Amino acid sequence: MRKLIATLVSGLALLALTPLAMSQAGTGAETGAGAMGGPIRLTQPLPRAVNGKQADGKQKSNSNFERKSREAGDPLSREDEAAQRPEPAPSEFELFVSRLATNSKSSFDRDGEPMQLVRYFGSQLSQGNPVDEGDDGPSLVPEDYLIGAGDEILLNLWGSVEANLRLQVDRTGMVAIPRVGSVAVSGLRFSELRKVLALRVGQQFKNFDLSVALGAVKSVRVYVTGFVQKPGAYPVSALSSMLQAVMAAGGPTAVGSFRNIQLRRGSATLSSLDLYDFLLKGDRSADRPLRSGDVIHVGAVGPQVGVIGSVNNQAVFELRAGETVNDVLRMAGGVSAVANRTVASLYSFDDKAGQALKSVDLQKDQGLVLKHGDVLRISSAADLARPSVGLSKRVRVDGEVQRPGDYVLPAGSTLRDAIAAAGGLTSEAFVFGAEFTRESTRISQQENYDRALRELETEFNRAAVTRKEKVVPPDGAVVGRSLDQLQLIERLRSVKPTGRIVLQFGPQDRDLPLLAVEDRDRLFVPSRPTSINVYGSVFNGGSYLFADGRNLEQYLSLAGGPTRNADADSTFVIRANGSVVSARNTRSGWSFSGAQAVEALAALPGDTIFVPENMNKVSWTQEAKDWASILSQFGLGAVALKNLK
Repeated sequence: MRKLIATLVSGLALLALTPLAMSQAGTGAETGAGAMGGPIRLTQPLPRAVNGKQADGKQKSNSNFERKSREAGDPLSREDEAAQRPEPAPSEFELFVSRLATNSKSSFDRDGEPMQLVRYFGSQLSQGNPVDEGDDGPSLVPEDYLIGAGDEILLNLWGSVEANLRLQVDRTGMVAIPRVGSVAVSGLRFSELRKVLALRVGQQFKNFDLSVALGAVKSVRVYVTGFVQKPGAYPVSALSSMLQAVMAAGGPTAVGSFRNIQLRRGSATLSSLDLYDFLLKGDRSADRPLRSGDVIHVGAVGPQVGVIGSVNNQAVFELRAGETVNDVLRMAGGVSAVANRTVASLYSFDDKAGQALKSVDLQKDQGLVLKHGDVLRISSAADLARPSVGLSKRVRVDGEVQRPGDYVLPAGSTLRDAIAAAGGLTSEAFVFGAEFTRESTRISQQENYDRALRELETEFNRAAVTRKEKVVPPDGAVVGRSLDQLQLIERLRSVKPTGRIVLQFGPQDRDLPLLAVEDRDRLFVPSRPTSINVYGSVFNGGSYLFADGRNLEQYLSLAGGPTRNADADSTFVIRANGSVVSARNTRSGWSFSGAQAVEALAALPGDTIFVPENMNKVSWTQEAKDWASILSQFGLGAVALKNLK
């Protein structure tokens, strides 16, 4: 009886195990090899495609959709999208630097070709391919990566059990391993994952080993804010970094910073990324990985400088505090092979002085700290060989303008362009009195003036010798006249020509002539004068309050009129614009006859009236020149009369 019962129990046990074994075989346990003493092989059914991805993580192809998209004209690839993306509009400073680089006032260079823009360094990075959700970022998973829902775990087992499994982390944070069961992995670091899975599998099998890797990774939603092309929320790979999120938003704008990109998590700022470290050195140590809910904020651009000329990379660079000439030259890739390595030009802006130009010694001034708005130009042999007509012009604008200072103007600029660069005229500007001086004219005037003085001195010496021959021995009068002549020559030598060019326009005009400027020109716009000056052989020379409606004769009367030794017929007036009007010339368009012709003219603000001595009453002055002619020919101006009276 006992044998019969044992036989029945054994049979029932076999019947109970057979369905279980069949069920295990159907759900992933292949027992054929195990029954023969080999390893157990675990399999899993292929998962359905999720979010357009197959089980192997590759994107499914949809030929019908692609064909329809192509027919509809939609972009089919990120490369096409990047090619069709418009180039960001240049900033005002980029345009200014570009015009300096091409010596042009417009959007075209000197040859009529469209001006090559000098762009913000790093702007090419924004023109690359956009980053989408399918990009998994770096292939190497960091050890501190947090496993979460949506991640795919690649589990390989060998030894007593063999398996190549792709395990999807579900929304509960679990993965299901055949014959092992569900394992909680959400929140684990990637470095902890292997230990946890080995411990769990070890509860079912012995004598095995395993490896763990990540397949497709989850996407996280981050927020890109600040000065980027397209701020907003973006789904990116959980392996993406700050740089990839910024690229997904189109990159910084022309006024966005490449050197102040912050990663904010909650209320804390975890990292500040300087893309110049990446672009110039390949350093991404500050480029932190992202988590869901992170905020990447791109701040406004900091101080900017331009580097143009003979450098390897002309660009506009963003500065950090304390960066120097040497730093920006390094950012520009250094100077070119034909660069002038000794001296450079620095265009600098100042709130009060406007735009100033100065030379920089590249050997001694490498530590010079640059300021916002500076432009450093490195000259080359080609620049030196170029005709001066094609180079920028440095012009000084002073007086009644909004921003007096030195300005660098493109070739072909006029006086009106100089006024516009200085911000325009003030309400007190007296345009008729504008004093325009030119260095080349001053040099020419000085040469002619020196030659005229030598000729005058020669004539005086010849006349003195003649008088000495007639009077032997020479009396005191002859000696006195010789001393007077020497004193006059010395006073004339103390007066220096200014290089002033008389501008031809009327007293009521508000616009300067369209005269092209040259390098080192100077324009001074005075305020409206309130007085009339009277000098020379008058009883009470000085300055008198200007009043509308008066003529020059009235101001001569205020000065007491001409003295007994005055040459009233030679009276002349220097206008505020530098022109000289006398009874003996017609330079201003009028012809006079009679002693009162000049005096009858209407007085203008800033006039200077000069009444010379009667030359015929002093014997040696018969060889003297016409003072009005001297003043007009050599540009001495009204100031010289104070030294000659």
